[in-house]
Amino acid sequence: MKAVLLGATKGIGRALARAMVARGDTVFLLGRSASDLADSAADLQVRGNNEATVGTATCDLEDPATFEPALAAAHEALGGLDAVIVTAGMFATQDALEADRALLTRMLTVNFAHTVVFCEHAKTRLLEDGGGVLCVFSSVAGDRGRKPVVLYGASKAGLSAYLEGLDHREHGRGLRTVCIKPGFVRTSMTAGLPEPPFASDAEPVALRALAAIDRSRPITYAPRIWGLIMLVIRWVPRFVMRRVGF
Repeated sequence: MKAVLLGATKGIGRALARAMVARGDTVFLLGRSASDLADSAADLQVRGNNEATVGTATCDLEDPATFEPALAAAHEALGGLDAVIVTAGMFATQDALEADRALLTRMLTVNFAHTVVFCEHAKTRLLEDGGGVLCVFSSVAGDRGRKPVVLYGASKAGLSAYLEGLDHREHGRGLRTVCIKPGFVRTSMTAGLPEPPFASDAEPVALRALAAIDRSRPITYAPRIWGLIMLVIRWVPRFVMRRVGF
């Protein structure tokens, strides 16, 4: 597989890139830090089973002007794209977002508006090559409005709805949309936060995501238990949700 990954220098994205190169896939990394990209590329080069060089390009979800040049560089370096994978995003607690409107605006813009714009660029590239997989990491937080994650969850709900609509619209043209919905994952983004039940590490989440990419599953929960948990939560009556703290 020839894949470009946005957000592969940390956390789940790094674990996913490592799993891909270990099995022989060719990857191209996008991220906002040139030094982080260089370090990650060197790491993947050592881990890979092939002779291909791991290419990189600067791409910042806060700067849409970087989207098309970065994807163009990846397309040229790889000679086409089989998959575009987006693990990048922002997280902040409900309290922090309520206290800082600038941070709230930034998070909503990055997680929804700019991610959608990036995906539109990626969609065009993939369809020009006859189709492929667009895999984007959303969150279980977007499945139902909940007190602890009102604002973050809203950004992920919008992203999940976009990916579903895109799947309906472009599936017949060969685009396979894969929405990954992790629960709480131990990464630098969640460091210091209280761990809820069923917390997971990045590596098993990445492997489950990779299986979903291979099978073009439209929606995948990671770990698997979250699919059952969110099925129950979606059916909890609204008057109950108002009373509970979950």
